[in-house]
Amino acid sequence: MAKSKPAKTFILDTNVILHDPTCINQFQENDIVIPLTVIGEIDHFKRGSQVINLNARDFTRTLDKITGNSIFNGGVSLGKGKGKLRIVISKGLSKDIKEAFNEDNADHRILSVAYDLHKTNKTSQPVILVTKDVNLRMKAKSLGLFAEDYTTDRVGNIELLYSGKGQLENFDDEVIQKFYSPPYEVDAKQIIKKTKNEQFIPNKFYIIRNANRSVLGYLNSEMSSFKRIDKQNVYGIMPRNAEQTFAVDALINNDIPLVTLTGKAGTGKTLLALASSLHVRKFYRQIYIARPIVPLSNKDIGYLPGDVESKLAPYMQPLWDNLKVIQDQFSETDKNHITITNMIKDNKLVIEPLSYIRGRSLQRIFFIVDEAQNLTPHEVKTIITRAGEGAKIVLTGDIYQIDHPYLDTTSNGLSYLIDHFMGQKLYAHVNLEKGERSELAELASNLL
Repeated sequence: MAKSKPAKTFILDTNVILHDPTCINQFQENDIVIPLTVIGEIDHFKRGSQVINLNARDFTRTLDKITGNSIFNGGVSLGKGKGKLRIVISKGLSKDIKEAFNEDNADHRILSVAYDLHKTNKTSQPVILVTKDVNLRMKAKSLGLFAEDYTTDRVGNIELLYSGKGQLENFDDEVIQKFYSPPYEVDAKQIIKKTKNEQFIPNKFYIIRNANRSVLGYLNSEMSSFKRIDKQNVYGIMPRNAEQTFAVDALINNDIPLVTLTGKAGTGKTLLALASSLHVRKFYRQIYIARPIVPLSNKDIGYLPGDVESKLAPYMQPLWDNLKVIQDQFSETDKNHITITNMIKDNKLVIEPLSYIRGRSLQRIFFIVDEAQNLTPHEVKTIITRAGEGAKIVLTGDIYQIDHPYLDTTSNGLSYLIDHFMGQKLYAHVNLEKGERSELAELASNLL
């Protein structure tokens, strides 16, 4: 029986590959076309230490393994159940492309390849340009081409994203009183059987209350009991509300090796993560705080003036500011103040760009990744799969405040992680909604 033709042909833009270097494995039985212009752009991005450069090198290695003589003529099979991969050499801008867009640039050469394949397509299967560039999609559609975003790693409905917390109402005083008596927990069945329309998930946090009193608690990882939570001072920082209390409990719980915290600026995500790491420092050989470098201009930091340290300083300063807030809770002669100074000096507490962790061991490290909403799902997976024995990984960020030009609330790595890890015994999440900055800062965050 003859092999059926692929349902579709996808032409990939450079930004798709830099977003996910494994993307060629995500198109099932469909064929993939990569314009030679894209290969040239990938080659340009190979140099450097930022995540985008690492992705370019990863893809180049992948391509090198599957390249055969027919990759420029008919295509190379990507394996059983998958289509073929083909590299197409552009012969210059087609006449129609020149008339519509007279500038000869990389985007238009990629667009020209898609246009030519569309015009010469003799089958009923569509030719589709896949790009994360909204403007390029608009240009393609203006020419009558099919164009779409890369949606393989996109969250469905962001409004339904797991918050990690809930409220349980109208419980008898007797039930709530049990939380205040040893062993400070209540059998899960007793709570669950009295609750309707609630999705019970391991390590989910709750305010359990009635008209007279309340208690903070969480459903343990085995879903066998609800345990009481109290506010706990972590290295001079006291939680100011229930959400922050939930966050601290997850952060200092050594049985939960993966924690995510989301929320707008001023909710305490980074401060609580850093203070909690210091609180439990004896269990780890190092505290590592990192954040991805995403210049607002979307240019590599190499374009900026100055040496490497001066270029990176503006991106890393907020982390140092949070550390100073914690250290300033104590006098300069206090042992806690001195401990932080010594940890920095002895390399026990490290604040660096995320790209600097490449190749490092993540065993027994309390690893905080700030601004994780600027990571792709592939980058988040790379971080977590490198976690060694005894490591704790914490990712913080605001999924509605994204600097990366090709990510949004549904496609960033932090949202993707929350959506996929919900319900896992080794994971806890808290969405922080209440700001704890000044009244003016809170108002600006909400209105502007």
